[in-house]
Order: sequence, then structure tokens, then C-alpha cells
Amino acid sequence: MNTTYEYIPREEISVAARGLMEKYSGGGAVFTDDGKPVLLMLDISGDNPERIIEAIIRARAMEAFESMREIARQRGYMSDEEIEAEIAAARRERKKAS
Repeated sequence: MNTTYEYIPREEISVAARGLMEKYSGGGAVFTDDGKPVLLMLDISGDNPERIIEAIIRARAMEAFESMREIARQRGYMSDEEIEAEIAAARRERKKAS
């Protein structure tokens, strides 16, 4: 997953891309390749566009984490409760040893 975001000045954007920027200003567009979403164009103009970018990055990370959890659940790995129980047991053992 590429989480690098680059700021590109309007002057460096092609005429076609500028047209898309103007067309979807105030909203957004999902670009597809063979019907599969591959790119999101989203208007982030306003007082704090960095907050929107950070929220998107967090949302992508959360989605990746949830996907990993689902795969683990399907494969029969430990549940959150089992993991917490193991951590608690290890902490109790460490306290006994000290």
C-alpha cells in the first residue's frame, strides 16, 4: 500500500486533469480500471486539508487492520479476547518472577 502523498502544483497538471479538477470541484470522483476502483479524486479545499489527508490515511490503515483480523479469524487464529488473556497471563507470570 502506497501512503505517500505528493503535492503537485496546478501548473504541472495536464489540461485534461485540470478539466477533471474543475468538473469534480466540491465533490470527488472514483477512477476505475476495468470497472475496479483504482484512484480517488477528492476535493479537500478548505481551512485544513491536512486533516482530511490524515483522516484518509487513518481510514486506509484501519481497513488494512480489519482485513488482517478477518483473515486471521477465518484461519482460526486467536481472538482478541484470547490474545488479551495471554497478555494478562504473561504479565502475572512476570510479576511472580520479580
